[in-house]
Amino acid sequence: MMKKTITIFGQGYVGLPLSLSFAIHGCNVIGVDSDSNLCSNLAQGITHQTEKYQGLSIQSVLKEQLENGSYRITSDGASAVQQADTIILTVGIPVHDGLPFYDYFDAACQTIAENITKGSLVLIRSTVVPGTTENRCKSLLEKISGFKTGEDIFLAYVPERIAEGKAFEEFETMPTLIGALDKTSQLKAAEIIQINSKAEIIISDSPTAVETSKVLENLQRDANIAIAQEFARFSEAAGLNIFEVIQLANTHKRVNILNPGPGVGGYCIPNAFHYLNARAQELGLRLPLLALARKQNDQLPQWICEKTSDLLRQIGKELSHCKIAVVGLAMKDFSPDDRLSPAVEICMKLIASGATVAAYDCNVSSHYSFKVESYKEAVQDADALLILNRLYEAFDPVQGITRMASHPVIVDTKNTINPQLLPSGSLFWRL
Repeated sequence: MMKKTITIFGQGYVGLPLSLSFAIHGCNVIGVDSDSNLCSNLAQGITHQTEKYQGLSIQSVLKEQLENGSYRITSDGASAVQQADTIILTVGIPVHDGLPFYDYFDAACQTIAENITKGSLVLIRSTVVPGTTENRCKSLLEKISGFKTGEDIFLAYVPERIAEGKAFEEFETMPTLIGALDKTSQLKAAEIIQINSKAEIIISDSPTAVETSKVLENLQRDANIAIAQEFARFSEAAGLNIFEVIQLANTHKRVNILNPGPGVGGYCIPNAFHYLNARAQELGLRLPLLALARKQNDQLPQWICEKTSDLLRQIGKELSHCKIAVVGLAMKDFSPDDRLSPAVEICMKLIASGATVAAYDCNVSSHYSFKVESYKEAVQDADALLILNRLYEAFDPVQGITRMASHPVIVDTKNTINPQLLPSGSLFWRL
């Protein structure tokens, strides 16, 4: 049986592990990305992602699939589409000033439409504004290619539902949703999904229903986190440990409250409200509850900065004259992904307030002017320490606190420090 050739647009946190997953399972995969530096690195087997497949690092998997020819990377999307019988789109839709920005997504769709061959299947796997597959992709594909979807070419919406760090595992084990208007597209999509998935496949005749369900999956986490943040403020006022309170509540089998933190980052959760709201506005609807949850979570970085300033004042210091050590720059624990990271936003806000910031994160490869190479360098003579993420590296933050200025302020948003182990004179605050 001839190997399927799959072209995947976007080689980021979804596209690369998805490409390698299909390559592992016997497909010829062409990864497409417009970032020339990314393409150059991937061609050399270099990625800063931290996924693992059956104990192997994603770097090892990438090099193996490059060597055996099952995976290759290119910026030539046109040629890649012409060679493929299946094209998968994982290009994200960023949000600018509260509105979805379609330029990158549309550019990929146009390249696909201009080069697609008869009989090919297109799978949209990006998180999108509800209605995008039917109202945007379908019309664009048909207008440019001249083909009829459902007859000449085939189209389905298949959302990714993975958690970073578990991509390979969850491609295989997470139930997959397929939304397509015609039966042939549904069947062809299911055939592709079954190549690297053993899980249940749920099919809908409505791509828009599936798109909406994906947005709602993200929005329920956004609202859940906003609730946890309010619980945290109540617990602080009542002299309680919010992490203990949540742990106790979650012993109920139908309760799953998420932990509070310094903010909500990454592409999935912060953008979800704006995707749904864009469609809601077209329908003449308001989403006040979800809007409030998003607003509350958006304000968390500023609130953390103000809390740090208040704590410093309690020991007679002004934020504008202080050095602040920060642990964590990623958008969440144990992640290299710093897209829309609240930790980065906190650092920028502290700097804007006049503080000196020294941030350490062994997971994040991005360059920042305030990033340092070691935890020791970050805490040296610092007036305050902000724990914003858990890192892969095993280290005891308490040990470095002796390097800080006298009477240091410790802000622990991740419940990592036992305050009883801190040196006398430390001012400790737990989220």
